Amino acid sequence: MVAVQHEKNGRTAVLAAARDLFDSHGFHQTSMAELAASAHVSVGQIYRLFKGKEDIIEALIIDNVDQSCAEMTALCRQLDSGELSVDQAFEALLRYTVDSEDEALSFDIFAESFRNEAVSKTIGDMCARFRNIIRYFAYAANPRLAGQDLDAAEEVVLACMFGLGHRSLSRPKLDAACTAALSAKMILAALRSLAPAPAPASR
Repeated sequence: MVAVQHEKNGRTAVLAAARDLFDSHGFHQTSMAELAASAHVSVGQIYRLFKGKEDIIEALIIDNVDQSCAEMTALCRQLDSGELSVDQAFEALLRYTVDSEDEALSFDIFAESFRNEAVSKTIGDMCARFRNIIRYFAYAANPRLAGQDLDAAEEVVLACMFGLGHRSLSRPKLDAACTAALSAKMILAALRSLAPAPAPASR
């Protein structure tokens, strides 16, 4: 039991150090020795916990996704229970996205996904989990959405979330709260304006 807890603590320390170092120095620029020193573990212990840096970055992605999905699922529950309106839920969803940290790290992760098939698959799996929740939000905003309209709504909301989560380099003029509130308002207006295509006239 002590060994298991020790391994868990070591893993947590390595991931926390990796998050900081990859974010500030870059994934490829961070050496295992730097990572070990920052996590207060030996390089050997890192290799007992992970096969290499690629495994570490995959673990970071999974941790990020688990946390994000937990937050988004909690919003779904609040929406279902009536604690939040659709408008409030969308604003909270986008506020969470805008407030996300590790922006530089996420760019490094995306770049690595083009070079590393395992990282690419992990990101694809992550997006599939996000899509299910986003689809739920889109349908809650406009229950008339179906088929390709609902597929497109899912695409647009996901794209907006990715964009808003990586906006600092564009020197935004609005603060996070204002950005989330106005973006939610615009996305909801677009979703609610969509109506099912009329059925073809019978002959």
